[in-house]
Amino acid sequence: MDDDAHAFSLLRSRLQKIAYRMLGSVAEAEDIVQDVWLRWHAANRQDIDNAEAWLVAVTTRLSIDRLRAAKIQREHYTGIWLPEPQMIESPEEATERADEVSVAFLMLLERLTPEARAAFLLREIFDADYSEVAEAIGKTEAACRQLVSRAKTQIRDERPRYSVSRETHHRLLQTFAQALKSGDFAAINALLAEDAILVADGGGKVPSFPQPMTGGRRIAQLFFASSLRYGSELRVKLVMLNGQWALLRFIEGKLESAQSFETDGEQIVRIHIQRNPDKLVRIAQSYGGC
Repeated sequence: MDDDAHAFSLLRSRLQKIAYRMLGSVAEAEDIVQDVWLRWHAANRQDIDNAEAWLVAVTTRLSIDRLRAAKIQREHYTGIWLPEPQMIESPEEATERADEVSVAFLMLLERLTPEARAAFLLREIFDADYSEVAEAIGKTEAACRQLVSRAKTQIRDERPRYSVSRETHHRLLQTFAQALKSGDFAAINALLAEDAILVADGGGKVPSFPQPMTGGRRIAQLFFASSLRYGSELRVKLVMLNGQWALLRFIEGKLESAQSFETDGEQIVRIHIQRNPDKLVRIAQSYGGC
């Protein structure tokens, strides 16, 4: 049993990553991995030739089932649904490519069917052979190849058109954070593209916008209004979320939102703001009122 627990612990991080990318929820991914552990604990080892393949397959199948149910629930979600932000917890995670775990990428994955999402992730992100993909999702290799091909085309056509280094992204957000702290409307406005888009998730728990807000000046006015209203009680912190630099905004010492940004290297073109307190719990516990 010690060997079995060790084998599972070595693969836990991989299983967690698969489940998170499938579901866009840290909490649900943790539930999936715990369920996989219980099934692994109860499984007959004589029936398992390859522990990793077995664990990945079970994780994938459970994630597909959970995602099917989640898609139905999200049809009735209040406002716009955005993924739960994921904190960077290890040096290995800090080096992950942002385009493989960013909020923008997870939102693209939402447009795929559960099976296509699983096939694409296993093949393109986790480098699984098509035989492994087929075993994990219960389809033929030919069917999996077709799923992956279609998913790649859809994601390629809809992916952000800008490629910006992490250093450039960091510098731009530092400047933006300083503009927010100082309440400099001109600076805030200058950093936002004219056709910038803001998307926010309040989950019906806190006020938010039911539709995306468009227009850099409108968005700048929104941020500026918060600076005026809260003054020194508003603070922002640069942190690493979902493989890229992001901002946490604190109001009166309480985490109010986690904000991720897409940029063209010079201006901000899209902002995803997570305000749903249920999806901020883990970040709030880590950063408190810092």
